[in-house]
Amino acid sequence: MMCPSNILPTTAFLLFPATMVTRTIDLRSDTVTKPTEAMRLAMAKAEVDDDVLIHDPTAKHLETEMARITGKEAALFVPSGTMGNLISVLVHCDIRGSEVILGNNSHIHVYENGGISTIGGVHPRPVKNNDDGTIDIDLLHAAIRNPNFEICYPKTRLICLENSHANSGGRCLSVEYTDQVGELAKEHGLKLHIDGARIFNASVALNVPVDRLVQAADSVSVCLSKGLGAPVGSVIVGTKSFIAKARILRKTLGGGMRQVGILCAAGLVALQENVEKLEIDHKNAKTLAEGLNKIKGLSVDIAYVETNIVYFNILKGSHMTALKLGKIMDEHGILLMVDSPSRVRIVIHHQVSASDVHYTLACIKQAMTGVAEENGSN
Repeated sequence: MMCPSNILPTTAFLLFPATMVTRTIDLRSDTVTKPTEAMRLAMAKAEVDDDVLIHDPTAKHLETEMARITGKEAALFVPSGTMGNLISVLVHCDIRGSEVILGNNSHIHVYENGGISTIGGVHPRPVKNNDDGTIDIDLLHAAIRNPNFEICYPKTRLICLENSHANSGGRCLSVEYTDQVGELAKEHGLKLHIDGARIFNASVALNVPVDRLVQAADSVSVCLSKGLGAPVGSVIVGTKSFIAKARILRKTLGGGMRQVGILCAAGLVALQENVEKLEIDHKNAKTLAEGLNKIKGLSVDIAYVETNIVYFNILKGSHMTALKLGKIMDEHGILLMVDSPSRVRIVIHHQVSASDVHYTLACIKQAMTGVAEENGSN
């Protein structure tokens, strides 16, 4: 089968005709993983009870383990990272009209439907994220409202960070930086929440234990269903009093489930088996980024690839757009995330192999240049 003549020369895709596709490589996100056999078995055999009544033993086991790993007093399983962040913000900002300082490019601000304001009446005060996901300490300090003007201003109660920072390409916030923000928060009587959807990726990349990485935080939300590869759920951690309030809010928001141990069992397997795989994911992401950077018409800032997320740009003057490339790759079993007309996101996870990476590179090279690699199907 030949490539459509309006995209590439007729010699293109002889190596990878769509009708011969025998594999699917899903690179849209690390949320797309399927539960492993070990997870399915654990879910089938999970000991369960009513978690709303705080009786589910498997949920308790997962929460105890996550509290231990993060160095916090207590933990709570929630259905999603979005709910975990929402609950955390609302517990810290328990008076409507409170204000939270957060990055203008953060997940909470951009991708969570404005829940903190629409549901919680919390006012977001976005501050510019740097390219590495940090926010300048001086800008954070300047964003804190003057308490002498409370009659006019919302009251600042919380600072939110994100680690690793998804929109910055999965870059990691150092423990030194996080400690600085924690000190600033304490100095002004504020709380610090970390959206740690991929905190384990950051921990592995920085070679810093999770508990040390979040030591300065009053609360953290941790996704089980991203890099860790569980099918469902997140866990929020904090003090016992914070979690007691969070449990009530979870019920209010409809997140209180019954025999939730079936889901928590998969999360426990993820913690036991998949954390060590994150280093391989990061290596595969770096290999992919380096390969993409060698393809004519594409560019990747290799220095930005620290964990499992790769953004690449299609250069001006190319015959290709991100949407066209996505469609071509889809025909060949490779699923990508189009971020803009000239930008594509790829996320590596534990069900993407080194072979998948090389196949993807070969297909993208052929789409961009019309030149096939003889080993591209290996």
